[in-house]
Amino acid sequence: MITSGPLRIRYGGEQDAASVAELHADSWRTAYRGIVPDDALGDGLAAQRRELWELRLQADYGEPENTPVLLVAEQAGVVVGFVYVVPQPDGRVLVDNLHVRPGRTGGGIGRELLAAARAQAAERHPGAELYLEVLSGNTRAVAFYEREGGVRVRVQEGVFPGGHVLPEYVYAWPAAPGPALGRSSTRGQSTS
Repeated sequence: MITSGPLRIRYGGEQDAASVAELHADSWRTAYRGIVPDDALGDGLAAQRRELWELRLQADYGEPENTPVLLVAEQAGVVVGFVYVVPQPDGRVLVDNLHVRPGRTGGGIGRELLAAARAQAAERHPGAELYLEVLSGNTRAVAFYEREGGVRVRVQEGVFPGGHVLPEYVYAWPAAPGPALGRSSTRGQSTS
């Protein structure tokens, strides 16, 4: 698939559940192959992701400050990435998912999504620390977060489907401004 034109980051909603779930499952299969046991990436993964995103995007979280935000990156009308930002009871903000369509990584989409997540968190939760958890074996993602200024603050264990327990790192960023949402990137991208 060739996708060119400006990258646009927008707020996502229920209408994005299917495309985000499909991208999420594809990203897991690509990024976690050899890290996560194969049965966690098997045939049921797409259905699990679809159910997860339908639930997340239809749920009523109450007050706006408690409501997670889905930010979707699109290019030429195609969803090429997303980030899900979740306010936490302790005042921090969790990047629960940041995924870029396989074959599109390395082109700046993840950087733009992370910057948009930071901006969104700073706007809705001034002074809040942004953090995320990443599998220690996902060396490409670990390197990306470190390049983007993330500071490793903890090592812990994460639980994956099927009860698989795997080591992960926690990275954090202090609150910081970023690009305004709804703007288009000035750079065009072309990838096959």
